[in-house]
Amino acid sequence: MMKSFSFSALFLLLGFFPNDLLAQYASKKVKSKYEAYTDSIKQVEYNYTFPILGQGVYKKGFDIPYPVGIMANYMWIQQEVVLDNLELGLETDNAEIGLTPVDFIEFGRNVNSASTVNVRPDLWILPFLNVYGVFGYGNSHTKVNITSPVSLQTSVEQSISTAGFGVMSAFGIGPVWMSVDANWTWNKPELLDRAVNVNVLGIRIGRTLTFNAKPDRNFAFWVGGMSAVMASTTEGEIKLIDALPPDVWSRRDEFVGDYWTWYDGLNPTNPVDRAKLEKADEILTPIVDLVENADGQAIVRYSMDKQVKEKWNAVVGMQFQLNKKLMFRTEGGVLGDRRSFLASVNYRFLL
Repeated sequence: MMKSFSFSALFLLLGFFPNDLLAQYASKKVKSKYEAYTDSIKQVEYNYTFPILGQGVYKKGFDIPYPVGIMANYMWIQQEVVLDNLELGLETDNAEIGLTPVDFIEFGRNVNSASTVNVRPDLWILPFLNVYGVFGYGNSHTKVNITSPVSLQTSVEQSISTAGFGVMSAFGIGPVWMSVDANWTWNKPELLDRAVNVNVLGIRIGRTLTFNAKPDRNFAFWVGGMSAVMASTTEGEIKLIDALPPDVWSRRDEFVGDYWTWYDGLNPTNPVDRAKLEKADEILTPIVDLVENADGQAIVRYSMDKQVKEKWNAVVGMQFQLNKKLMFRTEGGVLGDRRSFLASVNYRFLL
């Protein structure tokens, strides 16, 4: 789920560190230019509602972002997911089988990749507090690797719509800034019955360097970490012909043979194997029979617990602020199982 983060000269937001802020300008010539800009900021009559306390911040000589922004983002993300507690059901023209636990199905490495385009309107309520919404649309591709009772690799592609909201706080720590960003999104894949809730927490520490000749133009860079947690249970349905990859249907005799080899290898006198046989007879054997007869029109229902393999990963990013209205940003996920790339443009204005 995907979201974007807002960093618009955040180290300027609070007036608690004026000496540290000015200390980064070592040259007297640069300092004099900066003081001239600061003096002009102190003369600003800020008659706008947001951010609250904006006038006080300007009086201290600190520049702050325009309160309202519209950000357009493109994001790509890839990460391993853990699947557990799988239940399967089957609906055909002649019968309907309810969801049945099949915990003896074993998974290998399962990878999800997604790309999304979203729009994020935001508002600085206070000079250090930003709230925003997220509205997007994208595509998801999940590769599922089953190792037992048969070896099977399949993939599911589907579109995803996203809606959510978030809040971010930012403050200065000497010559650098720090931000804490949390958001909650609801992501609705087309094949699931219900939207999946994803919670993201981001912590970043960065530095902003201002251009000497244009104090409202700057370049920021940061490092940090991002955590993602998704709601565990997902439910949905898919046609059998779409659930299994084309090569299964083209070599269905081999697929069916592998299943019966596993089935015949179970010992009915062993309590564990006997339980597997009972569940297999209830749901897996009817599915295998449909594959053997090349009937892929049945509906397979499923329920499972799904979670990202690693909650945290490191991120690095940078932003170029052309002026107080226009900013360009990119960020990449590194170190950890999750890989991500973000590119965005942000347009800000007075309310």
